[in-house]
Amino acid sequence: MTPAVGKDTMQQNSSHIATVTYEGGDERRGPLTMGQANMIRCILRDDPEHINNHDVWAIPPGTGLDTVIDALRTLALRHEGLRTTFPHTPGTAPVEQVVAGEGTFTVTVLDHPEFPEEPARYAESVARAARAGRFALDREFPLRISVLTLGGVPVHAALASSHAVTDGSALAVLREEFLALLAGEELPPPASFTPLDLAAEEASPAGKRKSEASLRYWERIIRTEPQEMFAEPRAAGADGRARQLTLRSRRGARALAGAAGRTGNPEATVLLAAWCALVAHRAGQDSCVTAVPTSNRFHSTIARSVNTLSQDALLCLDVRVPSFDTLVRKTWGAALNAYRHSQFDSVRLWEMIDRVTGERGSHFARDVVLNDVSVLPATLLSAAPQDSSGAELDLTWGPFQALPTRMLAFTYETAPQLHISLWADPALFTPEEAEGFLTGLVRLLEAAAEGDVPLDELTGVTGVRPPERGRDWRRAEGCWVSPAAVGDALSGAVDGLPVHIATDHDADGAGPDLTAYIAIGNAALTPAGAHEALMAEVPAHGGTGVLAPGRYVLVEHPPAEADRSDAWRRLQIIEEGTGRSRQVRHER
Repeated sequence: MTPAVGKDTMQQNSSHIATVTYEGGDERRGPLTMGQANMIRCILRDDPEHINNHDVWAIPPGTGLDTVIDALRTLALRHEGLRTTFPHTPGTAPVEQVVAGEGTFTVTVLDHPEFPEEPARYAESVARAARAGRFALDREFPLRISVLTLGGVPVHAALASSHAVTDGSALAVLREEFLALLAGEELPPPASFTPLDLAAEEASPAGKRKSEASLRYWERIIRTEPQEMFAEPRAAGADGRARQLTLRSRRGARALAGAAGRTGNPEATVLLAAWCALVAHRAGQDSCVTAVPTSNRFHSTIARSVNTLSQDALLCLDVRVPSFDTLVRKTWGAALNAYRHSQFDSVRLWEMIDRVTGERGSHFARDVVLNDVSVLPATLLSAAPQDSSGAELDLTWGPFQALPTRMLAFTYETAPQLHISLWADPALFTPEEAEGFLTGLVRLLEAAAEGDVPLDELTGVTGVRPPERGRDWRRAEGCWVSPAAVGDALSGAVDGLPVHIATDHDADGAGPDLTAYIAIGNAALTPAGAHEALMAEVPAHGGTGVLAPGRYVLVEHPPAEADRSDAWRRLQIIEEGTGRSRQVRHER
């Protein structure tokens, strides 16, 4: 696909397509890896501009076009993933991968008499434009490559990639090897698994045990921890789009190095602890549940694999500790536990999530994501100009993007500057609050570099405030819940029948946190039917405090004193139950 460029640019520039032939590779065929299957599900469902990747590789001055083409050919032969397609019939998802031994791919050469004022930013725009359009999984080479030349001399390679074959880490490895080839270096044999090697390892008895352990780990968190980190009244206004906010700060880098040195912990661990502390504080939660996608490259056999390994590690960090130093000491163990449980069958994972959330009466939201790519073997950095590389603390806004999260952050580097991009849901964060969050993160690191920080002083230290919830909000089954919102959602789900939500426990302190009383009149409704109707509505109420009651009580008519919970309790019960198991039927 030829990247889109402006009309004026096309009048001045020339382009041609170079066809690159490769041969001598091994032909292979086999099942998908878990990561491939997971990502292909997303590719077939999501907007390609969101799911595809892109990168820009700066080409050393004086490099000839033939040398660039030869390096790209070498990479295709070296990495089976680049020679992989996924045959399938229309309307179905692939179940196998095929590695070609020989074939061709194309490179678009865009020649310019002169570049725009900011060549790197222009190259970034060419690469981003190439993300448009789905990759044909069954036949298309997984890289769409453009070489930008100035008077015939290559300056940048701008490319988009299929997420079925590469993730950001794989692109970083390819960039590093591409530059090494251009420098005339001889690459050592690949040390990491090919995709088919990984698929075989995952299908082994040890691989299956690892997957089962991962499912058990995830189930414990899904069953007991907050289903949504951001549960507050403001969450109702989300539209799924957020602007990119980028922090570049030498202050942050010095503070992170100082806090790591003082506590004797790696910088990545300290930064993760600070992130979790501040997210949990802003969300008003006792724990931080955050996805950590790059974590599953921690093992040497897959660290440099040119493959998509995009499976989340789900980190759950309890922040109910007195101080930041205590939290840092807990973070590494919690993170390692999450990393070890980031290999799983994604179909079975979502089957488990559906089952557990149905039993719990909740909806799991992957609403906080931290992608720390600064620790990868080859750092994934945006190709946009680093105008603020010397800034003590600089914040710049980028474009809106559609994201299925409430809060997403990429850490690109930690030295000589702390470079983080954040996408924060504007329903939850005004622009000032988003800037305040990143500034607050730097302030927390600066305070931690000087000494231990009491976690009950985070508002004063960082300037970040916890959410304001109404008086009726309460914790139920590990989640923040608004009984009023539950009542409204349940009444709407059962066609407007009168509903009352009771929130107190039984006299002995046991029993469900939420009990729903429904006046059904002559309607044909059961507790199971009420629960099923409400569960169909729960995803649409994300973040607004809707959790299905643990008990449904059906009565004939509402009491005259409808606002008094004890009046509902005195009514004759027609039927009661959890909606999730066998009901108890009473005489009407």
